[in-house]
Amino acid sequence: MEDYEVEFIEYGDRSARFVIRNVTPAFANGLRRAMITDVPTLSIDTVRMVENSSVMFDEQLALRLGLVPLTTPVDEFEEGDTVTLSLDVEGPNTAYSGDLISSDSMVEPADDNIPIIDLKDGQRLELEADAVLDSGTEHAKHQGGVSVGYRHLQYVEVTGERGEFEEDETNILRGVIEEREPEYADADTKMGELVLTEEFDNDLSNRYPGYNVEVHDVENAFVFHVETDGSFSVETLVKEAAKTLDERAAELEQAVQL
Repeated sequence: MEDYEVEFIEYGDRSARFVIRNVTPAFANGLRRAMITDVPTLSIDTVRMVENSSVMFDEQLALRLGLVPLTTPVDEFEEGDTVTLSLDVEGPNTAYSGDLISSDSMVEPADDNIPIIDLKDGQRLELEADAVLDSGTEHAKHQGGVSVGYRHLQYVEVTGERGEFEEDETNILRGVIEEREPEYADADTKMGELVLTEEFDNDLSNRYPGYNVEVHDVENAFVFHVETDGSFSVETLVKEAAKTLDERAAELEQAVQL
């Protein structure tokens, strides 16, 4: 595999879209799987109830707490390590994820406004919980990459003009295209520019009015769309996933040599 190239199209802390070039479909799929299952996150695993006079069973509350994303600093913990959090809310009030108090300042709810339960007058919820560091291969609650997908980068080829009496027909394409026909595009664009199909309402007849077109895949180039649950940034997720692939490759190489 040649040296791969990465180009971001959209970049945010929790969501990003980027293109990776000079990689095989196998590598692209391996990276996707690694982002979903191989990068460990902290998640509540054990709950000790001190008082629960709400209308919800302990087990139901424990399930909800386990689905609250927690910030997970990379390289600060090893798999199996735990962090204790506590919660004490009395009604009439709503207990939110932001009410969880962590024993470690580096670990806290990724979002403060996730509702846990609505407490009525006289009801109280007090508990302690242990968050454990584990990977998505063990449980889905440890999957920091909540939405990870990819597809081939595509380009459009203009094959000719439409006939004099032919009307432009809707030609829907979703994703990202690499511009290779800028002289025909109804836009100010350059050769090789990456264009989101949302910019022309996902309709190629708007992008290339009056022309017949064909869509092709760019060889060994893939568009990734990645979202995290807030445990860490997209950049951290991608880097850590790539690191796990490198470690696996090294293990395989050593095993083959034996």
